Amino acid sequence: MSRMTIMTSSLAQTTVEGLYKDLEQRIVASPPGLCPVDLSASFLKMCQAQTCGKCVPCRVGLAQISKMLEEVLRGEASEETLAVIERTARVVRDSADCAIGFTAGDMILKGIKGFRDDYEEHVKKGKCLASQAQPIPCVQHCPAHVDIPGYIALVGEGRYADAVRLIRKDNPLVTACSLVCEHPCELRCRRNMIDSSINIRGMKKAAVDNAGFVPTPEPGPSTGKKVAIIGGGPSGLSCAYYLQLMGHQTTIYEMHRHLGGMLYYGIPRYRLPEDRLDEDINAVLSTGVELKLNARVGDGEGEISLDDLREQYDAVYIAIGAHSDKKVGLPGEDAEGVISAVHMLGTLADGGTVDMKDKVVCIIGGGNVAMDCTRSAIRLGAKAVKVVYRRRRVDMTALPEEVDAAAAEGAEIIELHAPKRIELDEKGCVKALITDPQIIGRVKRGRPAPEPSILPEEAIPCDMIVVAIGQGIQTHYFEEEGIPITRGVISAENWAAVKNAESVFAGGDCVTGPATAIRAIAAGKVAAANIDDFLGFHHEISVDVEIPAPKIKDNPACGRINVTERPAMERKNDWDCVECPLNEQEIAQESGRCLRCDHFGFGVLRGGRETKW
Repeated sequence: MSRMTIMTSSLAQTTVEGLYKDLEQRIVASPPGLCPVDLSASFLKMCQAQTCGKCVPCRVGLAQISKMLEEVLRGEASEETLAVIERTARVVRDSADCAIGFTAGDMILKGIKGFRDDYEEHVKKGKCLASQAQPIPCVQHCPAHVDIPGYIALVGEGRYADAVRLIRKDNPLVTACSLVCEHPCELRCRRNMIDSSINIRGMKKAAVDNAGFVPTPEPGPSTGKKVAIIGGGPSGLSCAYYLQLMGHQTTIYEMHRHLGGMLYYGIPRYRLPEDRLDEDINAVLSTGVELKLNARVGDGEGEISLDDLREQYDAVYIAIGAHSDKKVGLPGEDAEGVISAVHMLGTLADGGTVDMKDKVVCIIGGGNVAMDCTRSAIRLGAKAVKVVYRRRRVDMTALPEEVDAAAAEGAEIIELHAPKRIELDEKGCVKALITDPQIIGRVKRGRPAPEPSILPEEAIPCDMIVVAIGQGIQTHYFEEEGIPITRGVISAENWAAVKNAESVFAGGDCVTGPATAIRAIAAGKVAAANIDDFLGFHHEISVDVEIPAPKIKDNPACGRINVTERPAMERKNDWDCVECPLNEQEIAQESGRCLRCDHFGFGVLRGGRETKW
């Protein structure tokens, strides 16, 4: 018998694995504004370094494409060069022996199609179209462009009230976002190159938890202009806040009895307590915003018409949210015991209840709303709660921490089961959810798509079903009034003006479809600035907070401080806020991890931050 040995990693291989990890971290922390052609060339060189070189497409084709990309970057290429790059990349993609050649060719083809303008700019003018107008990754990826390094520095020095004031310059709903924001700002945090991103939402939460009452700025002199805002959700509130500070008198028309939109009617109290949301709402109203609750804009008896608002006000901002149900289309969906997520969460928000005591509840969906319904059903006393999702758990659009929290509280996640029909008992009530088992398949639109499995259908016994697959927007009235509607949403320019409708602006969910609170807030901020321009002004919102200078210090790898939740067995029995506050030690350590990209690197060339907009 020949002697065998256990293979162990050599120093070289261990070092290479470390370099791969470093490369992954740099890609994760890739800042916005990079030249896409240069980035494609760098990726292509990396693919060349990985190829074995045995097949001609990789050995020759990738080398030729790399050479031509260098010509493009040097400004020595022509339109014909781009055509040759495209043809060569297609040949490599279609004929390479392994995945390296295929993916490299496909990547180049996607680039030629996706940012051809950048290629042509290099060819014609020898420069790139990419802009470094905002080189700070976290600020760029925040839809509202909040000065994140600035408020983290303020939090680190214990200046919590100043941090809130700085955030309000770009986002008036500070408290709500500190609890429910999906923090896209953390995606490209450069701290990822060292260890992991800064807990940016946690730092905002630390500010509002410790600041106490922070008054809003005094509004500017009255301009005599009036603006009507249809909808009192995050977009409408933000627009009203900034217009009021500019000196324009705003009036919010809200169809419900409470402001907040889906922040109030769509997010359970254990995530966003009513008194915490009211902190933001009261701050907005303190600027002098006029309010009309239970005021529906429509064509019914006693309702306000859009034409009346256009006559009475100098501008109108439509900021209606996504408050209508979305059907799955299952047989039996109209039976007793089947409710929508919008109905369930709205009922709870209005002080009502949904009888789920000792019942088995199935939740259909995999987004954050589905998790909100799941955790709410547990608190309503359900005997068992089962989340039925047609994809895998890893493919859910809900935040991973929300899925983990629901599972910790006792929910069962049933993956790869597509709802097929609802089985009813002899009384016409829900008996079971019939599903078709799925197998995960090809990637479509960024996620692996489920496909039917060879396994037989399954019955999931249950007493109630909650449909949580999304919300719709009620636009039929506005369409009748001549407001252009495309695919169920209002057609508006990226600066909020509604096409072919003088003095009418729109933003938030009614333009983008159901989205996050911070995107709606950003839409309201953009609309306020452009309505101000439309009214003949150019006001600037500024703040007089002095940002602490960065400290010159080492930045060793350090673990991230996460916001913790109360124990699952405790929190699932009440509706109190689930998140725990950070203590002084945690705040100091986490804020100290910030690399201050606003003062170092390209950020320093801009002469500091923008304090006005």
